[in-house]
Amino acid sequence: MKLNELRDNPGAAKKSKRVARGPGSGKGKTAGRGIKGQKSRSGVAIGGYEGGQMPLYRRLPKRGFNKPNAKKFAVVNLGQLQAFVDAGKLDAKAEITEDLLVASGVVRRKLDGVRVLAKGEIKAKLKLSVTGASKAAVAAVEKAGGALTVTTASAAE
Repeated sequence: MKLNELRDNPGAAKKSKRVARGPGSGKGKTAGRGIKGQKSRSGVAIGGYEGGQMPLYRRLPKRGFNKPNAKKFAVVNLGQLQAFVDAGKLDAKAEITEDLLVASGVVRRKLDGVRVLAKGEIKAKLKLSVTGASKAAVAAVEKAGGALTVTTASAAE
């Protein structure tokens, strides 16, 4: 294969329809927008507008409070950890850190840290070092003969 023989797969690069470029294009004159009305004009902001009545998003009550600086944790369940150990993707003898969890594919990214929850069973003796863990998860890991250290005290329940 040579450089001049390189081609994209057939149908991979679809040319965009050029609208308002004459009657021969099939999308001439009104460019597929129909005739008149707000939607045929440019700069339309129809979004949540309901023709003057009170929009639905303003009629519904607002409840609760969204903390602007809330931490978003990547969640790992004990069952997931056990499955990855069984599959040989995690080494049960080595200390398991957050970076190791990302590298092995248990979590996609760390976000503000990794939090271990107690869903599922753990049989392997694991030495975990994570940002947060539920009390039940800590108890389950210790019951299996492992150790779970939480690196920041504020994240633990």
